[in-house]
Amino acid sequence: MKAMTINAFGGSDVFTETEVEKPAVKAGHVLIKVMASSVNTVDTMIREMGPALPLSPALPAILGMDFAGVIESVGDGVDGYQIGDEVYGCAGGLADLPGTLSEFMLADANLIAHKPKRLSMAQAAALPLVGITAYEGLQRAGISHGQTVLVHGGAGGVGHVALQLAKYFGGDVYATGSKDAQLALINKLGATPINYQTESVADYVTTHTDGVGFDVVYDSVGGKNLLNSFDAAALNGHVATTVSLAEIDLSVAHFKGLSLHVVFMLIPMLHNVKRAEHHKILASMASIVDAGHLTPILDDSTLAFSEIGQAHDRLASGQAMGKVVVSNTW
Repeated sequence: MKAMTINAFGGSDVFTETEVEKPAVKAGHVLIKVMASSVNTVDTMIREMGPALPLSPALPAILGMDFAGVIESVGDGVDGYQIGDEVYGCAGGLADLPGTLSEFMLADANLIAHKPKRLSMAQAAALPLVGITAYEGLQRAGISHGQTVLVHGGAGGVGHVALQLAKYFGGDVYATGSKDAQLALINKLGATPINYQTESVADYVTTHTDGVGFDVVYDSVGGKNLLNSFDAAALNGHVATTVSLAEIDLSVAHFKGLSLHVVFMLIPMLHNVKRAEHHKILASMASIVDAGHLTPILDDSTLAFSEIGQAHDRLASGQAMGKVVVSNTW
């Protein structure tokens, strides 16, 4: 079968179209004909950093984590799936798990779910990693009906899903952005937009919460922005973040009694623990999508697997609006 492989780590030109052996189905797994895959920041990090990133695969490698496709064959011990089913998930592209950028991939049945019926293959492929990340963070933060929720980076990959899910779970949702297009998207998705370049944290906390602060802050920007999240949170509030690789002062979090939830959704894939939780989240999101409460936004770029290097460049440019997706045209 055809695959886009890398034989070295480095720039976006390391991908090569290669003939590789088609995997055989095994117990607990399904073989999937991959139709589409999306690009995540972690994909570009693996490609660039290689062994410096502990989750990087050995070379030669097939990258790509998110996918949507059709089941080709079903392994022993797998229930609920049959040949021809349309599925989606995040099931490879790191450590010892071959990725999605190939005609076929082997996937643990616990890491997939039936594809939302309302979505195209490209749309479905955009959702798993960011969707699971958003869902897990909100659940761990104990989101409930009537809470005020702030999403930092509301037009980003994780952020635009988090704000839709927060609204679905009953939150009064606000989200930060800067460019007009970002603010317009946030508004379109049902949240109140906040321009973080023209409004200080103190200003928007006063305007939108009467100075009390937000019950839940979902920070998809992270790093030093966590300090803004602490400032924006209410006393005994919850902050969930996807980016905590930073040395920061936790004094504000201490004196406000905040709970900090660090979300690293790759743990089940890396350590083979609680993988079925990902299936449950994917299945739940599919229901939310099909009920009309969640729609992934795709970037305008239209690229094939063979153009994966361009897709990585598009994501890295910062010009993409929505998820960058590549389709299998082989």
